[in-house]
Amino acid sequence: MPLKLMFFLACVFVLPLAQAVPRIPASDDVVLERLPFRPNDPIAREMSDLRQALRRDPRDQVVALKLAQRYYGLVAEEGDPRYIGYAQAALGPWWAMAEPPVDIQVMRASLMQFNHDFSGAITDLDSVIARYPAHAQARALRATIHMVQARYALARTDCQALFGLTDEVIATGCLAMVDGLTGKAQPAYDTLLATLARHPEARPDERLWVLLRLAEISQRIGKVEIAEQHFRQALALDIPDTFMLAAYADLLMDQKRAAEVVALLKDRTRSDVLLLRLVFAERILKLPDAAALQATLAARYAAAQLRGDTVHQQEEARFVLAIDGDANKALDLALKNWAVQREPRDARIVLEAALAAKKPAAAQPVLTWLTESRIEDRTLLALASQFTGVAQ
Repeated sequence: MPLKLMFFLACVFVLPLAQAVPRIPASDDVVLERLPFRPNDPIAREMSDLRQALRRDPRDQVVALKLAQRYYGLVAEEGDPRYIGYAQAALGPWWAMAEPPVDIQVMRASLMQFNHDFSGAITDLDSVIARYPAHAQARALRATIHMVQARYALARTDCQALFGLTDEVIATGCLAMVDGLTGKAQPAYDTLLATLARHPEARPDERLWVLLRLAEISQRIGKVEIAEQHFRQALALDIPDTFMLAAYADLLMDQKRAAEVVALLKDRTRSDVLLLRLVFAERILKLPDAAALQATLAARYAAAQLRGDTVHQQEEARFVLAIDGDANKALDLALKNWAVQREPRDARIVLEAALAAKKPAAAQPVLTWLTESRIEDRTLLALASQFTGVAQ
């Protein structure tokens, strides 16, 4: 997968994965992970060759970067955060450098943002862009982080800078994401759709990314049937992508189509993000393995807490509210998450938990964001309207 798209496909709307730390084996004989490849898969062979080459020379920048990129791509495909730790380990000789080689520094920033070390990632990206203002990958990733943290003016500047540096569909999609969050959803959708139509030569991974952006915008403005069309078009490309599956599952759950969620996700339990959706669906359908899946996910959250991980708080808040019925705990988790990232799904769980806990004042930061951003998200606006008259 081209690196410029890895940043978008894996990072745009950052998935709340459990934080991963580098895992250094005690010897070359230790098995780190059985990767999910078919026999004779060329990627499996390539990764095996890369690992052997890196053992021979741990400071081979080309090999280390390529291996880290491969692991990074697996996170997008599988949703398993352990690959982030493996990628970081591959970059070990350069991880603590103030200014490592530029491509490694951009990769390091990408791994940092996956672990929600946004300030560290921005520091790296600022450094790269100061030296190389035309570095499209750094611009794209910095724009993504600015959007995640609701710094829309800064995100727009980076998106605009992408024109002429990367493919038009990617630059337009970046700008459409900002517009879609700041009161210009329909024009953003129209422009992005027209841009995609002008580029029939766009690669499948580019088409996937654009289709997901179109689906998101459509869903927010209440055009659910159109959003589903785009999700189905994306699925038809047959490119594994955890974000796509999670976003489509959320749409299906909102439409009370739990059986379709089970069919979509039943074999994707390696990912905490997807397992959460599967747990919701199986509980609704009262399926026999629902309790076991729920216990598995609860154990994963408990293990993350013991490690001091905090990047899973939005997803855990949803679990605590829907499964445990503990509105106060869910609200606490949701607000801690909101302090770090401020995307529509982060806003939604704050509003839902505040309503359930009957604590309208706690929702004020999100209500302020709704007003200031001018986002046209019908679900969020409907939730916000329920706060009038809510008893404290």
